[in-house]
Amino acid sequence: MTAPLPVVAYDGGTLRFDHLELWVGNAKQAAEYYITALGFRPLAYAGPETGLTDRASYVVAQGAIRLVLTSALRPGGPINDHVARHGDGVRSVAFVTPDAAAAFRHVVAHGAVPVPGLALAVRTYGDTIHTFVERSGTDGVWPGFVAWDSPAHANAPVGLLAIDHCVGNVGWDEMDHWCRFYAEAFDFQELISFDDRDISTEYTALRSKVMRNATGTIKLPINEPAHGRKRSQIEEYLDSYGGAGVQHVAIATDDIVATVRALQANGVELLATPASYYDDLSARVGEIDEDIATLRDLNILVDRDDQGYMLQIFTKPLQDRPTLFFEIIQRHGALSFGKGNFKALFVSIEKEQARRGNL
Repeated sequence: MTAPLPVVAYDGGTLRFDHLELWVGNAKQAAEYYITALGFRPLAYAGPETGLTDRASYVVAQGAIRLVLTSALRPGGPINDHVARHGDGVRSVAFVTPDAAAAFRHVVAHGAVPVPGLALAVRTYGDTIHTFVERSGTDGVWPGFVAWDSPAHANAPVGLLAIDHCVGNVGWDEMDHWCRFYAEAFDFQELISFDDRDISTEYTALRSKVMRNATGTIKLPINEPAHGRKRSQIEEYLDSYGGAGVQHVAIATDDIVATVRALQANGVELLATPASYYDDLSARVGEIDEDIATLRDLNILVDRDDQGYMLQIFTKPLQDRPTLFFEIIQRHGALSFGKGNFKALFVSIEKEQARRGNL
């Protein structure tokens, strides 16, 4: 008779972002884009040469960030179905914890639904899942993978350090449901919320709540549409992605000016900021270390809370569908998410929507 597994107390505060797995149409080409444009380095590979028959996966790394890019090798199957519906997108947001099995048992006992056929994985909004992993320090280059050195021209790292937060877009009136899910299953707490009075322009609006674990190592903003005169960015995302999913990933840097310059040199497209945004920036945010003329030239946004200030900028979508994009963020003590920048940001996004005919 098999002995029962030992009971280990779950502590959501131990969770940290481990990696994101993206299901994409062509993993090899996607990996080369992340290497040449975003400064990642090639790390690991798995495919037919390692015993996989249905998929190929490439791992790229920068700082503490790990991205697993996976595509199917045969017609049909879940990866192709996911790509056909969503385009390239985040399939798994993986958390590392000292006891992955204990974390999995806890969240399932509190309402999370396991993913059939996958160990230690549960469903969240849309077709997105969370996977729990452990890292022993002796796992090798990547468990089940072999070391990989891409022949693509590798640019220098651009200064991306770690995942700061990961934002999900959900459907009409679904935000509170998913916030309760994280509170009940993961023991997360609501950090802050924004309603359509906070996040709106002349034309569009949305609502958002930020869920986080006790230590703040995991932060998960959840957005839903709100009624406005025209279609919001959340509605455009839901239509283009085919449902709920990860809208953007915020990545920390300790020198946003250098990071933005490197991204621009590599050809990464970034959102522009209305010139008027900088006219009274000093009065709004107070003294900062960075030169405002430089921030204006680079379209970098600034916001302040009672803990300090932060700088941020957003890429345009990383694929043809207007879905997944990156945020680059540098925090100088601030814990906020750029509330003071919402209007300028969404005006820029609306201009891009209008160019696509989706506003």
